[in-house]
Amino acid sequence: MSESQSSLRDKLATGIGKFAGSRFVRSIIDSGYAVIPFTIVGAIFLILTVLPQAFPIPGFAGLYAHTLGKFSNMFTVVYNATMGILSLIFGGQFTYSYAKIYQQEEKINIVPLNALFMMLMAMFITVPEMIYKNGSIQFVQSLKADNIIGGGIQVSASGVTRIGTTGLFTAIVIGWATVQIYRFTIKHNWQIKMPDVVPAGVSNSFSSLIPGFCVAFVVATINLILVLMGTDIFKVMYVPFSFVGNIAGTWWGVLLIVFFIHFLWWFGIHGANIMSSFYTPIALANLAANVKGAHNFFAGDPMNAFIILGGSGSTLLIAWWMAGRAKSTQLREIGKVEAVPALFNINEPFLFGLPVVYNVNLFVPFIGAPMASAIVAYIFHAIGFMPDIKVQQPWPTPIGLGGYLATLSWRGIVIAIVCAIVAFLIWYPFMKRFDLKTYKKEQEEAKQNANA
Repeated sequence: MSESQSSLRDKLATGIGKFAGSRFVRSIIDSGYAVIPFTIVGAIFLILTVLPQAFPIPGFAGLYAHTLGKFSNMFTVVYNATMGILSLIFGGQFTYSYAKIYQQEEKINIVPLNALFMMLMAMFITVPEMIYKNGSIQFVQSLKADNIIGGGIQVSASGVTRIGTTGLFTAIVIGWATVQIYRFTIKHNWQIKMPDVVPAGVSNSFSSLIPGFCVAFVVATINLILVLMGTDIFKVMYVPFSFVGNIAGTWWGVLLIVFFIHFLWWFGIHGANIMSSFYTPIALANLAANVKGAHNFFAGDPMNAFIILGGSGSTLLIAWWMAGRAKSTQLREIGKVEAVPALFNINEPFLFGLPVVYNVNLFVPFIGAPMASAIVAYIFHAIGFMPDIKVQQPWPTPIGLGGYLATLSWRGIVIAIVCAIVAFLIWYPFMKRFDLKTYKKEQEEAKQNANA
């Protein structure tokens, strides 16, 4: 690599690193982790409601109807209590993490829990649908079968519509605005200070009074202006959300996501974390939509179910090949170390031990293999062979089982295996060449050491 190329690489890596380390991105990543247990809990109870479809065994549907089927409504309630409030969970964790980062890094008296409560308050200010009619602000009322709105609150079978996956992007914006307003008031000393003898809990509650009022006033004012214009915060946020969501629903949009994940990884930056901060709200919204009958490919966690089997780069089968067939000691030993973790989609030993990071010999397969897996899975879904993803499986779920849980179908197993094989075929010629190159280097070093 020439000096100019090396300098460009370093500058690019530095810029990407700064973005990855920004407060906003770190907080979004925390939020993505926070919703995982809730989506898995929801998935478990969703599976309980669709067991006859997941296991089409003769006689099983009747057995289910007389046993677990009697409690299906309760299973639905639990599912709705997880996926149905996902914007509050995601946005709440984002706000808490964002405020905590400012508290720690700027050393200001922001209380993260108070910021979380302010965000929930602000969120519910925006939830009711309102219109300007007959010279006054009025709540929207509708009793249509597909659009029930009472007192401005739109509800469906899953509960209050706007606090579910529909409100994810709004929750992020509200959380960001809440923290910034809170931070501004504290930095400008807009707070009620109590004597030192007052207990900390009481003092904190009074110190957040003015910031809380400012948050409510700003959010309500913005929403009022939008209502007077014939819209509201949710409808405004739906425009970019739907635009980005539509891109993620295309084959080229999926390939772009996969490309950037691995392009960032090649620089040693956790591309999956960064990109998931953008696509997680979309994937969660699509997952909820699929449960209601939509047909989105990019829903739940298609990455770990079909695209990056073995970890970023889709390295499962090539790691196993390295463990058993590589000539060079380096590749063989790394393959042995990686063989078991790869089964659970963990491949840091492969990325940094081989290494793949900054390795020009493996750049093409590292990016090309998962992109090939993605397009194969997308085609299977487009032609109808792959069922819609309705469950978000735990990301370390082994190959095949992850595909089955995601789609609740044996076809998910077949597609996952086909994707893994396609990825291996992309990897093989490049890894074979790299293995021979490394083996020759090891032989030369062994001769030099023997002659020394």
